[in-house]
Amino acid sequence: MPKRTIAVGDVHGDFEALERLLGLLPPLEPTDTLVFLGDYVDRGPHSAKVVELLRHDLPQRTPAKVVALKGNHEDAWLRVVKSGGWPEFSIPPGNGCLACLRSFTGSTRQGEIADDEFLPMLEGKFLPPEVVEWFGSLPYWYEDSNAIYVHAGLPCVGPRWLHPVMVKDPAIMLWNRDRRFFTEYKGKRVVCGHTTTTTLPQELSHYTPECDNDLFQGDYVFAIDTGGGKPGGFLTAIELPTGKVYESRFKDGKQ
Repeated sequence: MPKRTIAVGDVHGDFEALERLLGLLPPLEPTDTLVFLGDYVDRGPHSAKVVELLRHDLPQRTPAKVVALKGNHEDAWLRVVKSGGWPEFSIPPGNGCLACLRSFTGSTRQGEIADDEFLPMLEGKFLPPEVVEWFGSLPYWYEDSNAIYVHAGLPCVGPRWLHPVMVKDPAIMLWNRDRRFFTEYKGKRVVCGHTTTTTLPQELSHYTPECDNDLFQGDYVFAIDTGGGKPGGFLTAIELPTGKVYESRFKDGKQ
């Protein structure tokens, strides 16, 4: 059997969807690799459980190699902790940082932020040191014979799309949103997350182009952030080299 790689899109604290998605995967072998594309925290209700699963539980329960890449939300929390606060990230409700705080503190509060939650969320003080250390240790990219895997995509300098080894500031591969990457990039296949597929030109996708919230499959780019952690969103994984797709919203994988 050829070596398989299964890439999983942005989880964003949706632990139940992640467990459901993992339950759909075929039996894994030591020659297989699971690649998670980053953004494990915020928005969904169980950031802490997702981190614990990826840090400890999953590598022990599967024989496959587990690779967890850094996402822009992990990078953002590192910046928050290092600088003592980054309100432009932690305060806007759409970033889902309050859900992350309540997950790690075990709070059952609902609704808007309470007065005693504001400063810990602003400064990231609720994050355990070992989790901050783990965030900092996550690689920016991964590559095998099937594809290059990166959170947001590859940057373009002049006429060239840069391979990750050529990128001087790897953080750009976590934050970049360049529509041209999805329409103009040509090179080795890239699998990424970060940009939700509802914002991409699905008419150019070879996979269910009539459905604007499915994964985006271009000639050279697979984008698999299908809105995990958001209302109506779900998690997607793609198996390479076969191209088989698994979605947490279905009972069985899709081809």
